[in-house]
Amino acid sequence: MAFVTVHGVRLEFQMIESAAGRPDTLVFLHEGLGSLALWRDFPAKVAATTGWRTFVYSRRGYGWSDPVVGPRSVRYMHDEAEAVLPDLLDRFGIDSPVLIGHSDGGSIALIHAGGTRRPVRGIVTMAAHVFVEDVTIRSIAEAKVTFETTKLGERLGRYHRDAAAAFWDWNDIWLHPDFRSWNIEACLPAIACPVLAMQGVEDEYGTGAQVEAIVAGVGSSARTLMLPACRHSPHRDQEAATTAAIAGFVAELERSEG
Repeated sequence: MAFVTVHGVRLEFQMIESAAGRPDTLVFLHEGLGSLALWRDFPAKVAATTGWRTFVYSRRGYGWSDPVVGPRSVRYMHDEAEAVLPDLLDRFGIDSPVLIGHSDGGSIALIHAGGTRRPVRGIVTMAAHVFVEDVTIRSIAEAKVTFETTKLGERLGRYHRDAAAAFWDWNDIWLHPDFRSWNIEACLPAIACPVLAMQGVEDEYGTGAQVEAIVAGVGSSARTLMLPACRHSPHRDQEAATTAAIAGFVAELERSEG
């Protein structure tokens, strides 16, 4: 386990170096209850398949990174995308990465590319949200009941220093009335890189309207991939197909660049 300090906060990270020593870098951005460890070996498999260097980290409040102080704001994903992530990339000398984000991580990737105008070579989103749907709120409310009535907290405790804090920081803000108006569609037209927006057909936290909105906002450089027999986590429910899709996307970037 390694740590880096950004904005006075210690964040756990892992850098998987390219076997070929190439600097091209994939940056993995986890979901709302995820962490470095919860990706399991998926980043390593993608790194091996693509041959790219791969960077993974746990955001503040997740994994063994420092805890969040005080309640999250509605703009917590903007804060990560526009302040923390740029400084983290600069700290490691990562220029023009391919961002691979799951759920909240996918939204953060889109905000970063569209809101900071920093160079990004490509984006892969898995079950990202660009606006709030009723189905999302219903599933998050159900997750609250599950956390209160089952051993979900104990299971999450294997992956987070403070599983209860990680859960409630996420659950409370998504269920806050002010969050219903959260929407990042305005940042999408400024995204200049190719985008692959993936989603499970059976995603319990969002509908195909999310990927349709991403393509409508980004334009012709974006495309979608709907995965059958897949819920909210394509990298777990359809690991082989997801890995192949990412590898194909990266290969296309390499061919188009030359």
